[in-house]
Amino acid sequence: MCYFCILIMLKLFPNKIAGLFVVLTMATFAFACNAQTKTAHNIVFIEDSWDEALRQAALQNKYIFVDAYASWCGPCKMLKKYTFSNQKVADFFNANFVNVSIDMEKGDGPSLATAWRLQAYPTLIIFDAKGRPVLGEAGYMGVNDLLDFAKQGLSKKSNAI
Repeated sequence: MCYFCILIMLKLFPNKIAGLFVVLTMATFAFACNAQTKTAHNIVFIEDSWDEALRQAALQNKYIFVDAYASWCGPCKMLKKYTFSNQKVADFFNANFVNVSIDMEKGDGPSLATAWRLQAYPTLIIFDAKGRPVLGEAGYMGVNDLLDFAKQGLSKKSNAI
């Protein structure tokens, strides 16, 4: 909060204790809001569009990371809440992949689930820039496991999962 704002607040609240309380409350609130914004990190996903992910991967010459999930899946929700929101994970995936999150029970999801022979959710798959699978794994992963998975995927060439 700027010096000028503090002077205005003290003018509005002549009782110095009340004015000081208001100023400190506002400064604390501003600090808390700012800190909350700075710590909010997430993997940036293209939602439910495999075609868009393929286009972006070709343009950016990046591998594709797919989060294949179902809306009812508990481990899928845990991935989103805990792992995908980790700063190290978000920074690594946003820098190295085109990320796409697909509900496998809606839109193109069922046909992709059949084509990719998915049997459980979540299934995490890494594809090369041309859409050929290089690595896949089913189940929840914590931060370190997901980062290891990503690094392993980036080091591989395409083959069947």
